[in-house]
Amino acid sequence: MCRWAAYSGDPVYLEDLILSPAHSLIEQSHHARQAKTPINGDGFGVAWYGDRDEPGLYRDILPAWADRNLESLARQIRSGLFLAHVRASTIGETSRVNCHPFVMGNWSFMHNGQIGDFAVLRRPLELALDDTLYNARTGSTDSEILFLLALQFGLDKDPQAAFARTIRFVGDEARKRGVTPFIRFTAAFSCGRRLFAIRYASDEHAPTLFWAKLESCRSICLVSEPFEDASRQWQPVPPSSFVTVEDGNLSLTPFCIEKAARAA
Repeated sequence: MCRWAAYSGDPVYLEDLILSPAHSLIEQSHHARQAKTPINGDGFGVAWYGDRDEPGLYRDILPAWADRNLESLARQIRSGLFLAHVRASTIGETSRVNCHPFVMGNWSFMHNGQIGDFAVLRRPLELALDDTLYNARTGSTDSEILFLLALQFGLDKDPQAAFARTIRFVGDEARKRGVTPFIRFTAAFSCGRRLFAIRYASDEHAPTLFWAKLESCRSICLVSEPFEDASRQWQPVPPSSFVTVEDGNLSLTPFCIEKAARAA
C-alpha cells in the first residue's frame, strides 16, 4: 500500500512536510507502520500549485529516500497547496508514468488502494472514457483510470458526485462480469483552489487517513499515517467520508455511493 501527504494552507517549503518531520513521508517510504508492507520504494511524486493554474509535477522511479533531486527541490519549492506520494505498486510496472500524482489540466490526483480483478475490468473501464481522456492515459494503473473516470463523470462540476459515480460504475462493471466488487480507496485530489480527500472501501478495511491543523490555524495536512509531532493533534478520518479543505477549514461529509451517484 502506498503512503501520501497533502497540504493546504499558508505557503511552506515542501521539505517541512515530506522531509523534516520525524516519521515524515520519506521515512514512511522505507518504514511505514500502518500499511501491509513497510517499504514504499516503487517511485514517488510531488504535485504543487504556484502562480499558474496547472500544477508543477515531479515524478521518478527511484525510491524517495534515494533521490537527491527531490531533496533539493523540496528545500527550494514553497507552496500553499501540494500533494506528495510514495508508491508500493500492486498494479502496473515501476515506471515514471505509473507514479502518482497524476495531473490533467488544473487537476491533480493520488491514490492508495486497489481495484480487485482489475485485469478483468480494465478494458470496459477504459472504453467508458471519451477519446480525449482515453488518449490522455499514459500508464497502466487502476489509480490513473479512476482519476480519468472521475473527470469523465463531472469532476469539474461536482467532485463528490463524480467519484461516487466512478466507484459505483466500477462495481456495476464487476457484477456484469460475475466478479464480486472490491475497491479500497483513499485518495487526495485538488483543482488548485480546494483540496479534497476520500476514505472508502467496499469491505471493512478502508486504508488509513488522518488530518491535523498545523502551526497556522489556516493550514491543514492530510496523511496516510501521522508524522511524529506532539504539537499536531492527528485525528482519523472515518470510513466512507468525503473531505473538503478550503480557506483553512476542513469539512467531513458522508461518502454514500448510491445516493451521490443517483444525484449526479
